Amino acid sequence: MNSLLHPALWVQLDWILVVVVAWLVIGLAGVFALRRFSFVATILFPASALFSLLLMALALSAVGSAAEVAVLPIGLPQLPFHLRLDSLSSFFLLVIGGVSAGVSVFAAGYFRNGEGTPPGLICLQYHIFLASMVLVLLADDAYAFMVVWETMALSSFFLVISNHRIPEIRNAGFIYILVAHVGALGILLCFGVLQANTGDYTFANMRAQHLSPLWASVAFVLAVFGFGAKAGILPVHVWLPEAHPAASSPVSALMSGVMLKIALYGMLRVAFDLLQTRIWWWGALLLTVGLTSALFGVVFSTVQVEMKRLLAYSSIENIGLICAAIGLSLLFSAYGMKTLSALALTAALYHVISHAFFKSLLFCSTGAVMHSTGERSLGKLGGLIRYVPWVAWPTLVGVLAAAGLPPLSGFVGEWLLLQSFLFTAGLPSSFLNMLVPVLAALFALITALSGYTMVKYFGVIFLGQPREEKLSKAHDAGMWERIGMVWLAAACVLLGLIPNQVIGLIDPVTQLLVSAGLAQAGSVNSWLLVPVSIERASYAPVIFLLGVLASFALAFLLVRKLYHGRTRRVPPWDCGYSWQNARMQDSAEGFGQPIRQIFEPMFRMKRELPSAFDAQPHYRVTVEDPIWHWLYLPLANLVARISKLIGLLQQGRIAVYLMYSFITLIVVLMVVKR
Repeated sequence: MNSLLHPALWVQLDWILVVVVAWLVIGLAGVFALRRFSFVATILFPASALFSLLLMALALSAVGSAAEVAVLPIGLPQLPFHLRLDSLSSFFLLVIGGVSAGVSVFAAGYFRNGEGTPPGLICLQYHIFLASMVLVLLADDAYAFMVVWETMALSSFFLVISNHRIPEIRNAGFIYILVAHVGALGILLCFGVLQANTGDYTFANMRAQHLSPLWASVAFVLAVFGFGAKAGILPVHVWLPEAHPAASSPVSALMSGVMLKIALYGMLRVAFDLLQTRIWWWGALLLTVGLTSALFGVVFSTVQVEMKRLLAYSSIENIGLICAAIGLSLLFSAYGMKTLSALALTAALYHVISHAFFKSLLFCSTGAVMHSTGERSLGKLGGLIRYVPWVAWPTLVGVLAAAGLPPLSGFVGEWLLLQSFLFTAGLPSSFLNMLVPVLAALFALITALSGYTMVKYFGVIFLGQPREEKLSKAHDAGMWERIGMVWLAAACVLLGLIPNQVIGLIDPVTQLLVSAGLAQAGSVNSWLLVPVSIERASYAPVIFLLGVLASFALAFLLVRKLYHGRTRRVPPWDCGYSWQNARMQDSAEGFGQPIRQIFEPMFRMKRELPSAFDAQPHYRVTVEDPIWHWLYLPLANLVARISKLIGLLQQGRIAVYLMYSFITLIVVLMVVKR
């Protein structure tokens, strides 16, 4: 075993722990410079980004290498921390390093002095959050995993409630931490089942156990529930649209771009590594839950009028798609179709890294818009591309990637998932052969609505005319913010242009989990992406990009040659109405109205109708989550009633409490005697 006690044997795992320690030191330095805003912003956060780049480099070198293990002499007696670095954890460490590098640089220019929590304390919480996510990926026993998992939850909770003086933010933080702890109970119970009553909670022991189908299914369902609560799948998604608007934009970027992926890592670790059984209905369950979550998330995102809430529901959609891909991989694996299982799993992992970058970019751009304008409502924005071009153009890259348009990163993962659906005709079950094409059509609808949402997001914010006079005074992003957003945007472009290289990076992970990969099929042509065989489907991103650029160049030359000097600029056609202003253009509410009408049964809507006596009549529609009212509010009322009944036992009299103790003693003696 390697450990920090033997420096001569330092390898990737040891250097990754050095990065963790460095982040903690940076966080502590923030505490000693609690209110020295310039030092925290311009020194500590850029230094953190450098260590993120180091982590990314270490993870790149570790993917495909032999697993490394270590035992740290910390923890409880007889319960040291077991650590393990393999291809699966290395891939997710790569995601953390790449995304946090851009977000930390952006944060150096984003955080303002005097906003809620002191900057030095935010620095501590931020870096504990980063360090705990890394340690979750390295943990190799249930005890270490739960300790760092709860550390991740608590540090992110304090980041969510940074502006704790606002009641709505405190309420959002309470919902987040409550759901996080309920999910943690599911994970803890899952580990209890996996150790099979041996008393050994190391992951190595769990891998050695061969559970019966019943207990394996119990462990799988508990894992889906526990990790799904952190990932934001239905119905344990309610914290996500509340916490993201409450948190600052860099924190939202890390939570949506990285923390949700850590939950997916846990799901993959249990389903493909710790459990030695594959049952077909596991895949069908996860596939159904994933697509249901994706449809719910994308439909609700189309009708949102607040930027960060729109992106939060969009994250539910993307996490649902990744869960659907994991479910499809489990389905193929249960029937021994290893190559197709690797295809679906590759689609899931590709979308993991893709979503991590483009959603982090969109949350960062939202924060830049909020600082530039002081507005977070889509209904009060518009025309910002003229005033904040350094925010608008990276955002356009993120929007196109999120919409799944080639040749950007979001397209590749969704295209591979579509190819996985097309191969389901080979499943040996007639029921699944009938069900999966229906789910494939649902997947196509989700991707179309995702593009619709991104058009709304970018168009309402940046195009058209400003809806408020103060928008003309909006200032562009600062240097640190620009660098962070350009880094994330460049990753979205690069991941879309080199899919075979990325798949080669994913291949060791799929080899570890399902004993198959796609790298060999893609090695035939480095520029041509071939999922299984070239006869079935292929995609060439570079050729596609060159074709698009050539089309634009040809159109430009033709316009310059044939119409140069003959163009006449006039106002757009307005049906004869001569007074054009910002109210004439489509609003955020109007853009989502068709979807709201089509999917009206999914919403819980409140309409405020104007009165004839109103000085300024208005019409407002509020869209609410029905699951909150159908499930969580009745559950909260039930808990309150039970608590009230239990509260009757608290009489405040010592004689009554002695009576309780006496009755309890009599009952215990009767039970023991029997």
